[in-house]
Amino acid sequence: MSVTTTTHLNFRGDALAALEFYRSAFGGDLAVVTYADAGNVQVESEADQVMWGQVVAGNGFHVMAYDVPSRLGYDQGENSFFVSVRGESAEEVTGYWEKLSDGATVVVPMGPAAWAPAYGMLRDRFGVVWVLDVVNEYNA
Repeated sequence: MSVTTTTHLNFRGDALAALEFYRSAFGGDLAVVTYADAGNVQVESEADQVMWGQVVAGNGFHVMAYDVPSRLGYDQGENSFFVSVRGESAEEVTGYWEKLSDGATVVVPMGPAAWAPAYGMLRDRFGVVWVLDVVNEYNA
C-alpha cells in the first residue's frame, strides 16, 4: 500500500489564479475541473470556478485547490486548507477514515463519488479537515 498527503488549499473564487501562480513559481502541470465540467453547477455564477484542481511538478511539488461554493461557509482564516490523503483502494482509505473519525465531525460521509470509488471529508477532534479518497485517473 502507498499513501500520499497533499496540501489542499481552499479559496472563494481565486483557486484558478492561485494554481496558475503556484505553477509559475514551482513549474509543473496544471489540471482543473470546474463545477460545469463536473456537471455540478448549483449557482450559475460559480459554474467556471474550480471544483478540483492541482499542480504537480517533477521536482516533488504538489498542491491541490478548489473554490468553496457560496452555499458553504468560508472563512479564510478558519478553513483555508485541507489535508488530502489519497490511497490506492477504498479499503485502504476507509481504514484511515475509521481511525480519523474518532471524535470527528463528518462533513461528507465516506462513500462512492462521481470522481472516485471512495471519498469522504471530516473535521477531526483537533479541528483539522481531512479529505480522503482513492487515486483515480481523470479523463477530460
